[in-house]
Amino acid sequence: MARIRVLVVDDHRIFAESLAAALAAEPDVDVSAAGSGPAALRCLERAVAEGRRFDVLLVDADLAAVAGAGGGVPAQRESGSGSPPPGPDGIALVATVRVAHPGVRTVVLAERDDPRRAAHALQAGASGWVAKDCSLSRLLAVIRGVLREETHLPPALLTGVLRELTAARKHRTDSERLVESLTPREHEVLRCMVAGLGRKDVAARLFLSPHTVRTHMQNVLGKLGVHSTLAAVALARRAGVRPADLGLAGDVVERSGQLA
Repeated sequence: MARIRVLVVDDHRIFAESLAAALAAEPDVDVSAAGSGPAALRCLERAVAEGRRFDVLLVDADLAAVAGAGGGVPAQRESGSGSPPPGPDGIALVATVRVAHPGVRTVVLAERDDPRRAAHALQAGASGWVAKDCSLSRLLAVIRGVLREETHLPPALLTGVLRELTAARKHRTDSERLVESLTPREHEVLRCMVAGLGRKDVAARLFLSPHTVRTHMQNVLGKLGVHSTLAAVALARRAGVRPADLGLAGDVVERSGQLA
């Protein structure tokens, strides 16, 4: 019998332990638990190193950014002398796992139905969204279903989630059209903005004067129809603009004689 390896990630100790115990009673399920995002990522990495990868991650949608003193399952938490490091919330953890461990299926466990957050979870890479108070048989059906490449949502959420995904697609299309109006140099400046660089750093990176960079930034804001760098960065991310690779100082579109 092929065994399913499940990792429960929840900072509510009693819930995590109870769910892990219930799942462990199934003859084909092996369960571990983690009390925070960082602890979950350590568990995943350790499993890969030991050749026993996890199949499914069950993630609390409201996972705290920093696990508290009661937030973990002792058998899986790593003790230390200091406070636990900051970690991602549930949906952010889903996105991280999607990139770092693409073979792992994730299911988000939620206290309440929320079409917008469920849509965000699917966009982040989740394969399912289920209520925390669902029956064990329902949860097992979802776990086995996502391993067959199925996507699971509560029927009551389907219409709302589809509406959110359609709206997100429209916003992305509109954002992409605005980004396409930028010149190559303006696009490179925008990538630097997405990477978090200020005007002086952008100038040094692209071999431009701060005054020229200011002009480019003003042009970027004008063409994107926004009034702040933060708004420009948010729009750029919706459009799929990648941040400039800060490890490559020569990532420049134009060179000497064509720098303005």
